[in-house]
Amino acid sequence: MKADYNSNLDSSVIPEFPDSVYIERLQNIPSIIDLSYNKIVRNYIHVYTKQRRESVETMIGMSDYYFPKIEEIFESYGLPTELKYMAIIESALNPRAVSRVGATGMWQFMYGTARMYDLTVNSYVDERRDPIKSAHAAALFMKDLYAMFNDWTLVIAAYNCGPGNVNKAIRRSGGKRDFWEIYYRLPRETRGYVPAYIAATYTFNYYSEHNLNPRYPEIPIATDTIMVSDNLHLKQVSEVLDIPLKALRDLNPQYKIDIIPAKAGRYPITIPIEYTGKFIELQDSIFAFKDSIYFNADNSIKNPQHSYYVPQAPTNRDKLIYTVKSGDNLGYISEWYHVRTSDIRYWNN
Repeated sequence: MKADYNSNLDSSVIPEFPDSVYIERLQNIPSIIDLSYNKIVRNYIHVYTKQRRESVETMIGMSDYYFPKIEEIFESYGLPTELKYMAIIESALNPRAVSRVGATGMWQFMYGTARMYDLTVNSYVDERRDPIKSAHAAALFMKDLYAMFNDWTLVIAAYNCGPGNVNKAIRRSGGKRDFWEIYYRLPRETRGYVPAYIAATYTFNYYSEHNLNPRYPEIPIATDTIMVSDNLHLKQVSEVLDIPLKALRDLNPQYKIDIIPAKAGRYPITIPIEYTGKFIELQDSIFAFKDSIYFNADNSIKNPQHSYYVPQAPTNRDKLIYTVKSGDNLGYISEWYHVRTSDIRYWNN
């Protein structure tokens, strides 16, 4: 019989549990991914259940919206659905998250990797921020990694630091292929990534035992997606259908300046499900509403107020390969060869 360690506790109490409880609970989670327990995992469990309680409660609330969509996508690719917890570590379920090196979206794709997996990135659209398309890309990336390593824990590690670093750690460990046996050969960030994943998996399965209460977002949970084939501004939809603009932006984070550039090809718009019939009924009125403000006479997009730099491969220059040495950084290398650091990142994915 499972012991009730959390009965009759005041909601403000942060429970303490012995290691044996964490071990038992992790063993009871249905997962084909190894959920090992040790002091490193315990420390990350304490981070989620003690130190970052407010943000964890927000993520738990957000998961009601995002996890069912991710699970459906991962299931369609034959992936373990519990890989969804990687999105907690990657972005805290924030589709607009941007790292210090430019990795973007819920699944933190760099520009080069995004293009490899057919995600569109331009001045109007960044599909790295699209919760659906980026999840498809993440699933394909994970399938490719599993084909290399045939081990889901190594897939999780390689998603963080790249397959090259994992292969290097395997070689330096004499061919060992267990994460914990190559642990000290991996980059420092990756050493914490897998334990954080295990801790996130634990926390999202046992948050109530830690008196964590979901904080549900204002974003509508029930939605519908409609394909449009002409340019459209989110404000047109907002004003005609009386949907708060913030809600539309939260449901469609991939549109960087609120414009859906669908004249060149069909694009989706996600709206609260209760507005689906009204959108179809008033579609002509929506596209015509204040169209002269947002678009030219031929319905082409007026010049946006903001420009976005996308680095391009060099022209009329010789290709040079530099081997990075200890102590180098991108700033030094860019100065030595008179190129942008953003270009170096792009050329090297």
